[in-house]
Amino acid sequence: MLIVPAPLAKLAAALHSGELELTKHIDEVCDRVESVDRRVQALLPEPVRRVRLLNEARRLQERFPDPTERPPLYGILVGVKDIIHIDGFLTRAGSNLPPTALEGPEATVVTTLREAGALILDKTVTTEFAWFDPGPTRNPHNVQHTPGGSSSGSAAAVAAGLCPLALGTQTIGSVIRPAAFCGIVGFKPSFGRIPTDGVIMFSESADHVGLFTQDVAGMRLAAAVVCDGWKVPTRDRKLGGRPVLGAPEGPYLEQASEEGLAAFRDQLQRLEAAGYTVRRVPAFDDIETINQQHRRMIAAEVVQVHADWFARYESLYRPRTAAVIREGQQVSADELAEARAGREVLRSDLEQRMQKAGIVIWVSPAALGPAPRGIDATGDPAMNLPWTYAGLPTVTVPAGGAENGLPLGLQCTTSFMTDERLLAWAESIAETLTDRR
Repeated sequence: MLIVPAPLAKLAAALHSGELELTKHIDEVCDRVESVDRRVQALLPEPVRRVRLLNEARRLQERFPDPTERPPLYGILVGVKDIIHIDGFLTRAGSNLPPTALEGPEATVVTTLREAGALILDKTVTTEFAWFDPGPTRNPHNVQHTPGGSSSGSAAAVAAGLCPLALGTQTIGSVIRPAAFCGIVGFKPSFGRIPTDGVIMFSESADHVGLFTQDVAGMRLAAAVVCDGWKVPTRDRKLGGRPVLGAPEGPYLEQASEEGLAAFRDQLQRLEAAGYTVRRVPAFDDIETINQQHRRMIAAEVVQVHADWFARYESLYRPRTAAVIREGQQVSADELAEARAGREVLRSDLEQRMQKAGIVIWVSPAALGPAPRGIDATGDPAMNLPWTYAGLPTVTVPAGGAENGLPLGLQCTTSFMTDERLLAWAESIAETLTDRR
């Protein structure tokens, strides 16, 4: 089977207590990687992976022999998108550029995970420089379909049970969309909540580091480790109840495919039947302007990131990446400034609409529909773009299946810097939608 359960919360508890012996777990995972990843191709090749991991596991055991002193992610294997620097690993960023040109210090988020007891399973496949030219990764639900992008390998690795946790990044929809396509949980925190140093950026104004797990409980565990200033929300009466949900009616929602929109309407009906209040709220009347501003902003900013590399290695870039860099070269300083300012305008507008309508969480399709067939493209991120542009915390949870048997996801978004409550509420939403799958 290409899909197996690997819930982070349960694995972390078993490893922490010693119920699951760490080196035995490493061997089992490496056996699975060897049998499954030849078809999924989520990880970059590493001939000595098993030897390295067993040595690291033994050192971790020696450091923490007492279960009561073990850190929260003791022994958890993590996949890391190959635009994020890790000491001891090359960074290729899905590109043909020489890795020596891309070198950089280890990302803070990686160091933080290691300090919490996590072990690096390996680098995961990314599209070239986290744009739209894909790598070889396939959707483990059906290898004839894309896993989404740009965090292709991270989403596929978690879905296939190769690791219970993976890091990705999102500039438009590169965490939320592949999580939906692969039937797992994807979390994009509030802008800036996870440090981005040590990451090969695409857009300084839009890039978010995000996480993949199979379970919302595991996502809360991981987010508490890597998100700056994380606080466990109190179980007050407001949080303990069901949050009022808002569906953003209008031209944004109409971007979804006919099947995707029908599935979303069904998801809303199921939530209402379970006792949730869902309010239809007009939003994104100017979605075409929002899409254009975001696109032009990130195009201009990727030019800044790649100025030296592109001047030296232009012939090594793949077509779609080269095209967005050339587009960005045509964006004026005034246009870029206006696009950057649009982020705060949109965020304020969305939060004002929430307050006026009395809603707590926006819900929307996580993608236009199920994962498209083929691996030469990664799908359209239109449903994710405005939430990313506004920098609002967003999580997608599994929400049933399409007619072709592939997964669908529901995207949940709330106010800036209220990530903790979003994940607390997301668990009950996920349980409601999973019960009827």
